[in-house]
Amino acid sequence: MIRQLDRVAGEACSDVLALAEDVAREDGVPALSEQTLLELRHPVRQVHHFLADDDGRLVGYAQLDPAAPSAELAVAPAARRRGVGRALLDAVRAAAPDAAVWAHGNLTGAQALAASAGLRVVRELLQMSAPLGPLDGAALPGHPAVTVRTFAPGRDEQDWVTLNARAFAHHPEQGRMTVADLQAREAEDWFDPTLLWLAYPTGAADAAPAASMWVKVVPGESSGEIYALGVDPDAQGQGLGGMLTRRAMVELARRGLHSATLYVEGDNDAALRTYQKEGFRCVAIDVQYR
Repeated sequence: MIRQLDRVAGEACSDVLALAEDVAREDGVPALSEQTLLELRHPVRQVHHFLADDDGRLVGYAQLDPAAPSAELAVAPAARRRGVGRALLDAVRAAAPDAAVWAHGNLTGAQALAASAGLRVVRELLQMSAPLGPLDGAALPGHPAVTVRTFAPGRDEQDWVTLNARAFAHHPEQGRMTVADLQAREAEDWFDPTLLWLAYPTGAADAAPAASMWVKVVPGESSGEIYALGVDPDAQGQGLGGMLTRRAMVELARRGLHSATLYVEGDNDAALRTYQKEGFRCVAIDVQYR
């Protein structure tokens, strides 16, 4: 049975999070994206939740963002090959016929489900990784065109959101981030304002930031993620992205991490060149089907 809800809380939310952990352990890749998990723990947008039950037990889950529209789904390992995934997919498509559906890692099961529904790949998101060298004591890179400082919670939210919207104006998810989205991430245990830098034009008082770099380090993990690198369109071509990428890698190495990861659109040639120059290589691909 598929239940559609506009809000999942309490025990139902805990059940979904536990299912996502089980799927991730089985598949070796995250079952659901960070944004989907945030909409469970700290709801910001109006999304639709689809829960598949079998004899009172949760065996599958899907979340639909109708504004995108896009969806993700996960099926408990013990309930696979029983039609649960197809039932969830059909429920999502009934609610939003043109919704795109993410497949993290594009595993064989996801490929088979997509093929059975006549879906094809319309987007690729590359996960890239680079080793970090022995950079203890190295100075953080700078740039003469900008002055770089760390993020100040309670003061810089709107500056960052405005810059992010300009830098990702054509990005279907990143460009839609609001102050509420940012604050939801500030509430996560991994958020560290000293790993979020804003680059302001040198000597320009009260100017808007020209670029930013946000790094995510989950407590206990040995790898850090270049979480969001944004450069204002008017400031592109000055090497700010490369400078901030190097800054992030130096800081991660100084903190004893072994590698850096990031996600980038498969067709973003400029970003790919920047990251490849810094030693990043593709290690996994998430795809979107429609």
